Amino acid sequence: MDILIVGIYFIFLIVIGWIFRTFTNTTSDYFRGGGNMLWWMVGATAFMTQFSAWTFTGAAGKAYNDGFTVAIIFIANAFGYLMNYLYFAPKFRQLRVITVIEAIRMRFGNRNEQVFTWSSIPTSLVSSGVWLNALAIIASSVFGFDMTQTIIVTGLVVLIMSVTGGSWAVIASDFMQMIIIMAVTVTCATVAIVKGGGVGQIISNFPTQDGGTFLTGNNLNYLSIFGVWAVFIFFKQFSITNNMLNSYRYLAAKDSNNAKKAALLACVLMTMGPFFWFMPSWFLAGQGIDLSSIYPEAGKKAADFSYLYFVQHYMPAGMVGLLVSAMFAATMSSMDSGLNRNSGIFVKNFYQVILRPLSTEKELVFVSKITTTALGIAIILVALFINSLKELSLFNTMMYVGALIGFPMTIPAFLGFFIKKTPDWAGWATLLVGAIVSYCVGVLLTKGNVQHILGSNPLTDREWADLKVAIGLIAHVVLTGGFFIASMLFYKPLSDARQKDVDLFFNNLATPLVSEGSAQKLLDNKQRKMLGVLISIMGVGVMGMFLIPNPLWGRCVFLFCGGIVIAVGLLLVSSVDKTLEPDMQ
Repeated sequence: MDILIVGIYFIFLIVIGWIFRTFTNTTSDYFRGGGNMLWWMVGATAFMTQFSAWTFTGAAGKAYNDGFTVAIIFIANAFGYLMNYLYFAPKFRQLRVITVIEAIRMRFGNRNEQVFTWSSIPTSLVSSGVWLNALAIIASSVFGFDMTQTIIVTGLVVLIMSVTGGSWAVIASDFMQMIIIMAVTVTCATVAIVKGGGVGQIISNFPTQDGGTFLTGNNLNYLSIFGVWAVFIFFKQFSITNNMLNSYRYLAAKDSNNAKKAALLACVLMTMGPFFWFMPSWFLAGQGIDLSSIYPEAGKKAADFSYLYFVQHYMPAGMVGLLVSAMFAATMSSMDSGLNRNSGIFVKNFYQVILRPLSTEKELVFVSKITTTALGIAIILVALFINSLKELSLFNTMMYVGALIGFPMTIPAFLGFFIKKTPDWAGWATLLVGAIVSYCVGVLLTKGNVQHILGSNPLTDREWADLKVAIGLIAHVVLTGGFFIASMLFYKPLSDARQKDVDLFFNNLATPLVSEGSAQKLLDNKQRKMLGVLISIMGVGVMGMFLIPNPLWGRCVFLFCGGIVIAVGLLLVSSVDKTLEPDMQ
């Protein structure tokens, strides 16, 4: 039954790609929906890019072991999206580019265009590989499939959808996947709260040791380490969500106002999310469920199965299939956004600029599909490699990738918004300094070195993992960021051509974008109608699971979950502007 549910969901996603193929005629359509999308679609994809199966595995395991601490990461994301709403999101859309690297070229010149092209793609491939591996852990455990086969099949489904429909399929599926995920997780959290005797009881039952608390977690000898980690996680997430490299989330919005609304939607969802996502893990910990004895073959990764265990033992039959579909949804949304973004960067900022300056739009769209295919295969290979590292913690891996690889790249992409008078070489040189800093922290800095400085109180494994991330972030803020700022001392007037590009960059940032015209209104209607119908069909399917043999409360769970999905679909259909319908026909 669970396999059937997931199989139907896979088919549904592939159909979405096929339906939206007609929306794609140019590279602008393929990579950013032509910059014509409504705020609720853009907000959904902005939210989903920070969300994957890792949330239900590595992050859920962290919640099971250390309580509220993992929620800090997602609250920091919400803070980043709040800053998007207050300032950055409209500015990102006003860049008026197809790919983010085009903005880098305007700000820092042609040489940096190639440096950032070839440095950003590998980073995204590693992150996507971690997400795909996290999904395979759950799917293989539920269905008994081989991990290698699970990684390959899942990767190929994402690939087919992304290649077929481009950004229209990617962002449309993100919105539907967001609805399914929120419906499933709200339902699971509600059941956990009811069975746990209320939120207060779940928190009071959470097991603590060695002076730990629900808020700070366990295995802490130095509370100050946790405090430093929490503060700099906010720095990291703020930087990651507010820089040119990640502005791609809003390039698809139809205007500045829609980009701003999209950021607010992502902020609200990310603020509420952690309290729903991690309630089952907190409940299990309070019930004294020993996951290490239940999943001995998982070793240190046993806690990663907490969400799955809850659904298998506390939710009605059929819910596992729906949950795994939601996990596929979360991971696919992150992967397909990354695929689409990286393909755009390669085609628009290398192939067209270096290899084929006179290429036609038809040729570029074709090459885009080939590139998406190649990058999809690369992600599958990365996930297979990560799977071979059996003792690797998914939570810590994601933290290290973000702090030591992702964060330093955002520094020039963030500071370049506000500091005008820097030499062009400041962009690539800052990346080089960042790489050196990351190497020193990631490879040369050892637990023994830090323990010697701190004194006799031993560092726990958790403290060392948190401290290493915090030290990396501090080093990049001070040294990598300091280097970029110091480059102002070497600023010299730019050539006329380069100064024209820089002036265009800052003029675009300052000029609001307004979308008007009947053609845009017709497209708005088409988005509402198509997504509304598809989501309603999905909701009916979820409600149809009421027929699965379950206790009455279990059947009602599917009615509740499907009702949420249908309500959103009907809301979209009802928002269609009826006065334009005759024109549409």
